[in-house]
Amino acid sequence: MQINKTNNLLELFYKQYQKQNKESIFLQSLKEPQKKYSWEDVYLNINKLSGEISKHIKKGDRCLLVSENRPEWLISDLSIMLSEGVTVPAYTTYTERDYEYIINDCTPTIIIISDKVQYKKIKSIIPKKKFIKKIILFENIENINEELILKVHDIFKKNNCDNKNFSDLKIQRKDMACIIYTSGTQGNPKGVMLSHGGILNNCEGAHSLLKKFISGKPHFLTWLPLSHSYEHTVQFVQIVIGARVFYAESIDKLVKNMSDCSPEIMTAVPRFYQNLYQKINASFGKATGLKKLLINQTIKLGKKKLEKKIFSLSESLINFICEKLVRKKIKNQFGGNLKTFISGGGALDKEVGSFLNAIGLPTLQGYGLTETSPVVSCNSIDDIRVETVGPPFKGNLVKIADDGEILVKGENVMLGYWNNEEETNKVLKNGWLYTGDIGEFDGEFLKITDRKKDIIITPGGDNISPVKIENDLNKSDLIEQSLVYGDNKPYLVSLIVLNTKHNNISEEKIQKEVEKINKNLPKIEKIKKYLIIKEQFTIENNMMTPTLKLKRYKIINNYKTELEKLF
Repeated sequence: MQINKTNNLLELFYKQYQKQNKESIFLQSLKEPQKKYSWEDVYLNINKLSGEISKHIKKGDRCLLVSENRPEWLISDLSIMLSEGVTVPAYTTYTERDYEYIINDCTPTIIIISDKVQYKKIKSIIPKKKFIKKIILFENIENINEELILKVHDIFKKNNCDNKNFSDLKIQRKDMACIIYTSGTQGNPKGVMLSHGGILNNCEGAHSLLKKFISGKPHFLTWLPLSHSYEHTVQFVQIVIGARVFYAESIDKLVKNMSDCSPEIMTAVPRFYQNLYQKINASFGKATGLKKLLINQTIKLGKKKLEKKIFSLSESLINFICEKLVRKKIKNQFGGNLKTFISGGGALDKEVGSFLNAIGLPTLQGYGLTETSPVVSCNSIDDIRVETVGPPFKGNLVKIADDGEILVKGENVMLGYWNNEEETNKVLKNGWLYTGDIGEFDGEFLKITDRKKDIIITPGGDNISPVKIENDLNKSDLIEQSLVYGDNKPYLVSLIVLNTKHNNISEEKIQKEVEKINKNLPKIEKIKKYLIIKEQFTIENNMMTPTLKLKRYKIINNYKTELEKLF
């Protein structure tokens, strides 16, 4: 498939649809296993739903999509595009106030909602907004205004529809495909306008990485919210590679779901890999005797291979045994077919990446942001360098500014922020996107060294990355979460959330654990004091984004008094 000569995302789907066995399953829910859609089902349902949407919108109208991950999500997304509308995905974890902010900002003509839980959050907003013409529901909800409502499954049951040739549409690469709101780690979310060409550029880069090792019809497990730019683009990569897509039940059932569908590929954010590292490490810690010896050799030799060092004859033999007795067993727990995990949406700790690769779970780290559709660069399976985020994708120009900031130029860069010229002009200058991330090149491999906005500056002028220290703390089996604080302060302090298994642990043991972590840190990065807090940072209490990043400014505001008492 020549992605660089494809005009839009609908054409991308259509080209793959024409190549596929029309009756083979494309999309499947693991929560409702009977819910399966073939390539033919998806194509027909896009046409049917678009037929209804087209009656109520004009070109460029926004359509808000509020749903957890499910097959109807992709169908709705492409239906909106076919109607010449613009998809605006929204997180299901948003509160009523969040929805009101986004609805006021993007003024959607149509809102597509999955179920009763989501409908309840916005039902009081709908009557106040005269620009909302229709609500489309995935599930039946009783006692609602039937005049305003369309039910997606009634639409799907229709026999007749105008089946369009998606290769003959007037949608160009430069046209807007969606508005994806940033997760709001620094304040109110901003609506990022992404083009068809930007997402297609990402698809081209991803395809060149994946085609080296995937099978003809790979299984792909998806669980990150489709409202996030990372997973939103991943669904089009799934089309490019002709994948069979499985929608996970929930984050708690991921390992079970991997066993259910034996995926070759899964994308996730660093928090998932951090938790995986903790669990596997804790399990390894219980091993004794020969088993412990084998585990230690597996990690040692796995890291040696990752560093491209040559094995001796005896090491080759031991590594062969480790492959059969340890790595294969670990791989089988994740369905047995896993070719790679792909990490994005934040910095993956080097130790976590090295460990997972060493034990037979290949993990490729990439880098990007919502404003770049979202991928800028990624490691490839045949040259994994865990301390980097890989070489830039083809078509991306990346350079480092004098102050170390990473600048990106290319088709993947956003069109701008919706309704926000002032913020657009702050980050887009002469076609270059100022990312706010600090980095450097190691040959052609990009390294992220810091985040401009998250840097702690000491009274002595030293720059400290709190994320790096938090990663060290979070690797401890005792610590579930942490936040490091100390901008313009004489020393660093931390909020610590204990792992629930260790709530009754003694103060002395926690102190020893922090001291152990401090030993590997330079003097200015050592944690001098800390406070144990009972409340976890979660999406529900608005202290984490839906992609599991800390909302640093919110946490600091919440605990400002307690933090200041530590000085």
